[in-house]
Amino acid sequence: MVADATTLTRPVTGTAAGVPYLALPPAVSDAPAPLVLALHAFDPPRGEAALAGAIPMAPLPAWRVYLGLPLFGARLPKGGVPEVKRRGERDYLIELFGPVVEESAAELRRVVGALRAALAVTDDPVGLVGFGAGAAAVLLTLAENRLPVGAAAVINPVADPALVIAARERRTGEPYAWDERSRQTREWLDFTARAEEIARARTPVLVISGGQDEVVTPDDGQALHDALQPHVPEHALRHIVIPDLAHTIGPEPGLAPGPLTPAGVLTDRALTEWLHRHLAASTQVEPSPQG
Repeated sequence: MVADATTLTRPVTGTAAGVPYLALPPAVSDAPAPLVLALHAFDPPRGEAALAGAIPMAPLPAWRVYLGLPLFGARLPKGGVPEVKRRGERDYLIELFGPVVEESAAELRRVVGALRAALAVTDDPVGLVGFGAGAAAVLLTLAENRLPVGAAAVINPVADPALVIAARERRTGEPYAWDERSRQTREWLDFTARAEEIARARTPVLVISGGQDEVVTPDDGQALHDALQPHVPEHALRHIVIPDLAHTIGPEPGLAPGPLTPAGVLTDRALTEWLHRHLAASTQVEPSPQG
């Protein structure tokens, strides 16, 4: 059932194709509006509500729908959080990071179909926003052309899983045991190396780096931008650094909205302006005069 006028003044929660979501309706109209999907990180914000609180994109006249990742929140496996931790300890890349990124990207097409039946959204190509590991799922979606996407933005993107493996090694003091399977998975999810594939869809991409991010540094974000640059028009690619943004937004456990921060406000503003400018043309989304 399509959301009616009573839903248009408050968030909408539900499940689409088995994926839990929190949807924020467009503020300016009850007519069908474009759809923007946002995917959270492994670290705060690591849930739908937390991500919606961090980057609400309130001025954007579109449905902003925040999706729960596999193995998080309502989708925890049998054994709960301890089981997720065990998987990460056994093999972070093969048993945790890789499967979550792959399943997140694989289910997006089904999710979009279900949301179009549930919410008053247009048939335009969607907007995609990802944070951390969620950004990796966005990049995989673009690289493998899994869904028509009108505009994309990635925040502290894990464009190469070796970045998070190295961060875990620094934190735990234990080296990761690379083998043939993990090297192949790393190659598959190395989106800096797959930049030409990402660019084939000609989707405008915004890369946002945190100046205080020690896991995915601004140099890593710049490397993704530079790899994409030869293959996309100048207007369709931008890399910005938010000076005070760390690898996370908000406190642990990262499931509920945290207090607003200057870095979060700047990130939200950049996302909103990018999607205003580049999301597929409709009667609901007009180019931002500020560009």
